[in-house]
Amino acid sequence: MTEPLLHLHRPAVASDEGLPLANGLMGALVWGDGAPLNISLDRTDLWDLREVLEFSATDYRFADVAEKHRAGDHDALIESLERPYYRPGPTKIPAGRIEITLPGARFCSASLDIDDPLATVDLGVGTVAVRVAATAFVGMISIAAPEAQLSLRAPAFGGRPDGWKAPAGFDASHADVWDLGYPPPDIHADDDGEAFLQQGYGGFAFAVALGWRKHSLETTAVWSIATSEETDDPLALARLRVTDAFETGSAGIAEEHRRWWSEYWSRAQVSLPDPAIERQYRLDMYKFGAAARRGAPPISLQGPWTVDNGRLPPWKGDYHHDLNTQMTYWPALTANQIDADAGFLDWLWDTRDACRAWTRQFFEVDGLNVPMSADLRNRQIGGWRQYTHSLGSSAWLAHHFDQHWRFTRDHEFLAQRAYPYLAEVCTFIDQISRTRDEAGWRSVLLSSSPEIHGNTPAAWFDRLTNYDLTLFRHTLQSAADMADELGLGDEAQHWRRVWGELPPLSVDDETGLDIAPGEPLAESHRHFSHLLAIYPLGDIDPWRTQREANIARQSLALLDQLGTSMWMGYSFAWLACLKARCRDGDGALAALRAFADGFVLPNSFHANGDFANKGYSTAVFRAFTLEGNCAAAQAVHEMLLQSHNGIVRLFPALPTAWHDVGFSGLRAEGDLTITAAVADDRLRNVTIVSGINQLVRVALRGSDVPITIILEAGTPLSLDPETLLGLEGH
Repeated sequence: MTEPLLHLHRPAVASDEGLPLANGLMGALVWGDGAPLNISLDRTDLWDLREVLEFSATDYRFADVAEKHRAGDHDALIESLERPYYRPGPTKIPAGRIEITLPGARFCSASLDIDDPLATVDLGVGTVAVRVAATAFVGMISIAAPEAQLSLRAPAFGGRPDGWKAPAGFDASHADVWDLGYPPPDIHADDDGEAFLQQGYGGFAFAVALGWRKHSLETTAVWSIATSEETDDPLALARLRVTDAFETGSAGIAEEHRRWWSEYWSRAQVSLPDPAIERQYRLDMYKFGAAARRGAPPISLQGPWTVDNGRLPPWKGDYHHDLNTQMTYWPALTANQIDADAGFLDWLWDTRDACRAWTRQFFEVDGLNVPMSADLRNRQIGGWRQYTHSLGSSAWLAHHFDQHWRFTRDHEFLAQRAYPYLAEVCTFIDQISRTRDEAGWRSVLLSSSPEIHGNTPAAWFDRLTNYDLTLFRHTLQSAADMADELGLGDEAQHWRRVWGELPPLSVDDETGLDIAPGEPLAESHRHFSHLLAIYPLGDIDPWRTQREANIARQSLALLDQLGTSMWMGYSFAWLACLKARCRDGDGALAALRAFADGFVLPNSFHANGDFANKGYSTAVFRAFTLEGNCAAAQAVHEMLLQSHNGIVRLFPALPTAWHDVGFSGLRAEGDLTITAAVADDRLRNVTIVSGINQLVRVALRGSDVPITIILEAGTPLSLDPETLLGLEGH
């Protein structure tokens, strides 16, 4: 039997090293040495949603902020815009844990089967198997041992536990769970289980119920979590779900679970000749499938795996819209996980009212911007002022609506979701950029580029940064294209007029894309915000013209020159995407190897920092977030298949060491699903299925010149080896 991809021979000693299980709404981390074995619980809509009063103040206006900035009143800006973030709430909150004790237990091994997700721990005297049901609001435990003790532990909201010690080192957490000021939980127990009801902030409450059935040689258990957003009696609902699961039986729930995951994995598969990179890719796509689910909240920083150590989660477990949410959903479309991608867009759509109100209040313009750091309702929660109040956040998010349309060609989605969202963002862009610079171009009061110059005054620029500018330009052009598609000629003309009044991107003749006019990147930095035009937006396309290729090459050469000393794990994953887009398969592979070697915990979680101090970065810490994992998965996609600016490219960035590689079911722009393989360095087969009748331009491996293929909706087109031999390099 093949060993599972995730197999631990030493116990996970912290929750962020645990075996991850989830169904989009409920999550679990299985960890510990058996004395006890812990199952840390989570639910993605457990939030402290207290409002930040400073963001309702009368002087909370962009114009006032710009005035104070220019007057040098930086301390006042820090106090009103940044300090609130360092309070305990608002924040994501944990759900507690289940502790399992087997007399005489000793840790032997732990493993996670990702095909039919099940965590199994061998404790010598018995085994414990844990599953979070893919299609039900329950988790299930099977203990094969004659004796087992289970207990349910609520988070220590009621006060610091005796003997508790804070984790050593920087962990990006701003407070402990008891700092939220909640009362102790209301605890219930009987012979068949335990439960608790926890009151949160502002009338919010949640309940966790654990039930068990003990037999002579085994124990089965079920848990569930319910909230006051679902019912007036979350404790009763959680208990009911547990009871119903026992009555339904584990076999039926497991079969539905198995079916869901079989369908998930069947949509797309990748085969790589590098076992380490393929392992990381599959584990990353597993985590995406576990965390992303339509109808559940979108993936936040830690998704359904909130840290369980007495602290609040790193960076509040919030929604960061200056890289994190975007990267997290990068792999969705190419991996053919359309529904998962739509779940993110549903949330952005459903939270527009909160974002509109914030845009009107703070910026005093119409349209739609989105706060960079946000709570579950997409409301501003503060942080470094230059980025939490960024002008480009909604434009970057709008790119995901545009990509969803381009990949699916769903006209109903275009007309009812994508274009209306982009039109509102473009209205904001139009109205926020009404001032003019000395050359007559549109400009803004203040601009920024995450996270250049940190939160120092220098992080705000008087002229448009390339970050804001490329997002403005790209969104306007995309909206114009959509308006054309919908027959809205006047609107398309308007967006193109605004686009034409924006300055060109700032490019240095030697170092490529600048941060802002006259300011190239001057030091190693984790965030490549100035390079969005290359990736993911594709407005500078190295395949299209020599000038664009030179700009991209120079920009990446500067990154290489400045080094990685201040990078995070996600930086290497992003670099891999950039290298792949620039045809550098060997560079992409090197970046992915560095990511997997230096920034990934034993359970495959992205730790942000070079936590083992292997010399990749001076950022030697660990604070788990998911975007690095997802960006790494997308980098693999970019090496195998690219589709942008009207051309589909097969195997555009294969490393020289990859002689045999293939994929099935990957999706490209134009509602295309593609299967292809390279064997012995030759393109051996290609099958393309289109959802619509169309002409498609396809560049085969080794070719810059695309061929044109006629496709009929639903009819696969297969190119055999002999045909490909004649076309390859065409």
